[in-house]
Amino acid sequence: MSIQVKNIEDVVNYQLCTGCGACAAVEPERYQIHDIEHVGRRPKIKSKVDSSGLAYQVCPGHHLQHELGENSDSFDQELLSGWGPVLEVWEGYAADDTVRYKGSSGGAATALANYALSLDSVTGVLHTGKDAERPYLNKAIYSESSEELIGNAGSRYATASPCERLAEIEKKKGQSVVIGKPCDIAAVDKLEKVSASFASKLALKIGFFCAGVPSTKGNIALLEKQGVEVGKLVDLKYRGEGWPGMWRATSENSKGETQVEMTYAESWGFLQKYRQWRCYICPDHTGEFADLAVGDPWYRKIEEGEAGKSLIIVRSERGRKFLQQAVSAGFIVLESKESSLLPRSQPNLMKTRGNLWARLLVLKWTGSAVPVFAGFNTFKFWLDELSFKEKIQSFLGTFKRVKSKSLNKNQKHV
Repeated sequence: MSIQVKNIEDVVNYQLCTGCGACAAVEPERYQIHDIEHVGRRPKIKSKVDSSGLAYQVCPGHHLQHELGENSDSFDQELLSGWGPVLEVWEGYAADDTVRYKGSSGGAATALANYALSLDSVTGVLHTGKDAERPYLNKAIYSESSEELIGNAGSRYATASPCERLAEIEKKKGQSVVIGKPCDIAAVDKLEKVSASFASKLALKIGFFCAGVPSTKGNIALLEKQGVEVGKLVDLKYRGEGWPGMWRATSENSKGETQVEMTYAESWGFLQKYRQWRCYICPDHTGEFADLAVGDPWYRKIEEGEAGKSLIIVRSERGRKFLQQAVSAGFIVLESKESSLLPRSQPNLMKTRGNLWARLLVLKWTGSAVPVFAGFNTFKFWLDELSFKEKIQSFLGTFKRVKSKSLNKNQKHV
């Protein structure tokens, strides 16, 4: 019998936490986010005030559900079961050359947020940026200017909790945009559904494609592997300034600043081994709960020196209207509209979804904590996308992880 997850403490202790930080935003008197180096960003109890239950209600770690209702017919039916709600798929890029260059692909997420800042109705953008004092860490940032927003453009493959500042959105004069990982955006979507006051202050949800969150331990290990002293690190870039761009670590020494670099593929190949367990059982890698989701159009070979481009997924009518306005205002350039760009750009994700069905089943069999994912068609993809060998491995690999990660035991992180 699987473990019954009943509260935020269970979510954390049984390794279902995504580290989004939403719990600390909605119950700030009870929870505070901190970083556990080998695990990830996690809430800790800072006082014994009783929980209101809202943190558990908006937590994406233990429960995700698509509620399409009467609108289901409006979405692309060929993509719906595997990719969530999709209205349109575009390839495009930021019209501003600086934004496009600094962005991880075509700078679309930054360009969309920058357009929002040009509107009188929008006060700012909640997103993730570099911790200036410790560049291998991230921090949640609320940008009210283009300069601050663009200064933090680019992917950050380190733990991040942008949702820990969600409560500030209701206090702002105007509306806000939120940019985040799929799990972050799922938390925002949950809060939007249960809080009318929050919903009235939310202008747009922008999600970006995500393959998982490496721990701080992983980032430190990569720096040390490259001969970089963590204490002397002054800057760390994971991508951008080219497509996809290089991993670059800049540090100080007696001769001034020195820089080491490696390819994006090399750095991610190392970091992905340090992903938290919840990322291995994630059903949403493409921002299915966002209004607009962005990623890389990996459907073709990227030529050396080629300017970046973005895949832009329209997932709601609000997102469609916003994108059209951003194009009209000259912030975004759209080149082509084709639904097949999404599955062609992420050909392995249907196997990932198929593996998920087996992994959840093994968690149940082994008495581990099992998240509830409603509206995600996982069995179909296990049946259709995986070879016989891969089907067997989807079970055996999870049994091994249950043992190696002690998934059926209380880790007592909170």
